[in-house]
Amino acid sequence: MNDRVMPPIHALPDGEAEIALVVRLPWEDVARLGQEAGRLATQMQRPVTLDEAVSHRLRSVPLGAHAKPPAAQPAAMAPSASVSSLPARPPAEQARQAIDRINGTA
Repeated sequence: MNDRVMPPIHALPDGEAEIALVVRLPWEDVARLGQEAGRLATQMQRPVTLDEAVSHRLRSVPLGAHAKPPAAQPAAMAPSASVSSLPARPPAEQARQAIDRINGTA
């Protein structure tokens, strides 16, 4: 955030704050968020956006637990991860696969 402008923060009537962010993620993480949204939608019995899934995820994991250790390697990911790592493929193919997984058509 060195040269970037701080995003506006809005106070909400329920006492929470709203911050609009642009986040760059690998497609594997987008697929995981899609699966998280699906699980949350089943639990809440209504459609859930990726924004809601991210908010829920951030609230359910202790602060700081999202950060990867500096020496963490992608191959060191836990085998119990909900989405298997995608093999090395062109970015367009990775995007198509991730979208298919989110939509349940994979």
